[in-house]
Amino acid sequence: MLKESTPQLPPKGVLKRIVICSLVLGLGFAAMFTLASLKKPPGVVVQQEPEIRVRVTTVAPEDVPVVISGFGEVRPLKTVVIAAEVTGRVIQVHPRLVVGEVISAGAELFQIDDRDYRAAFQEADAAAAQWATAIERIKKQLTIDRQRLQTLERSRELSRSEFQRLKKLYEDDMVGTRSGVEAAERAYNAAVDQAAQLAQAVALYPLQIREAENSLAAAHARREAAAVRLERCRVAAPFRGRVRQATIEAGQYVSPGQQVLTLADDSILEIRVPLDSRDAQRWLPFGTPEKASDAWFGSLPALACTLRWTEAPATHFWRGTLDRVVAFDPQTRTVEVAVRVAAADAIRGGGNGQLPLVEGMFCQVEIPGRILAGVFRLPRHVVSFENTVYVAEGNRLRTVDVTVARTQGEEALISEGLQAGQQVIVTRLVDPLENSLLTIETDGAS
Repeated sequence: MLKESTPQLPPKGVLKRIVICSLVLGLGFAAMFTLASLKKPPGVVVQQEPEIRVRVTTVAPEDVPVVISGFGEVRPLKTVVIAAEVTGRVIQVHPRLVVGEVISAGAELFQIDDRDYRAAFQEADAAAAQWATAIERIKKQLTIDRQRLQTLERSRELSRSEFQRLKKLYEDDMVGTRSGVEAAERAYNAAVDQAAQLAQAVALYPLQIREAENSLAAAHARREAAAVRLERCRVAAPFRGRVRQATIEAGQYVSPGQQVLTLADDSILEIRVPLDSRDAQRWLPFGTPEKASDAWFGSLPALACTLRWTEAPATHFWRGTLDRVVAFDPQTRTVEVAVRVAAADAIRGGGNGQLPLVEGMFCQVEIPGRILAGVFRLPRHVVSFENTVYVAEGNRLRTVDVTVARTQGEEALISEGLQAGQQVIVTRLVDPLENSLLTIETDGAS
């Protein structure tokens, strides 16, 4: 018979650990529920649509004059290079003949030693006087010989009559001698010969006079040439001008054609401006050529233009006048036009105490063109590179495609896509969402 087994109890240390763990877990749950009961539930937040604050302008169609811009350098209309025309040594120079000085018209610029040319002039003058005297002598001789010819012709007639009388008496009446008849014949022949010689001389006198007159004309021409060379020894300013370049000094030896100085006439300035040929064709008001055979641009009206110095365009500007078309450049496809500025306008500009318009200034030229009718004027930054603008419809943003007829300066001229009274957003926006809610500030009417 088997013995009944007795169950064994866990050790006391294990029970103790179980009790402690149970107490720790209980305390943890109690603390968690206590803290949970202290927490307040979060408040309910109402989500609102974001608004974009913008400024707008109300647009209206306008007739806007187109302004074509170009750049060019100012140059005097007339510049003269002065060269020596005779050979010699410079003996005198104008005391103010230096670069930048202004010389009056007619002032003597320099003088070349003229002693040789003066002597040549006197020699030519004497030769002309000699030939004039020779002509007078021949004419007087002609008058005298004509009178002598009349006398000889009378003597010839008398000798002929005497010869015929003696011959008739001898042959018919046997009066006289043969030797007497022959002597009368010889006298008659001598008279005929003398009259013929003198008549020949008289006939040649007109030819001699013409030859002498031709020689006199040649002498006058040589005298005139000598006078011109003598006059060219003194060089005067052809107009009131600014000395642009001077390379001449007293004592210098010069020869014909040697360039010694340059004068610039600043009374009228000119600036040549290349314009895009498409702008010129579309906006410049060309007239018709004066003749149908002139295959060139028609005349341009004298439009008032504005020139602005690129170094200070806001304070240094002047008024000019459109003058003509200078050239067409096939390589750059540009039409070059000339704008002239009078001296009074070059000195009187748009600023107080400003510099005058002078040669060498690089300027922007604004030329008025035709009228662009019924367009909307907007700041240039309002139109995106995709030719779109943002408009406000009610209080919502909408993107509109537009057609830019022209941009000039900081303005864009819109021909299609907008309607009168629309509100165009002028605030700079970066990729706004379509139909965004707007807060509008009115910027004024365009």
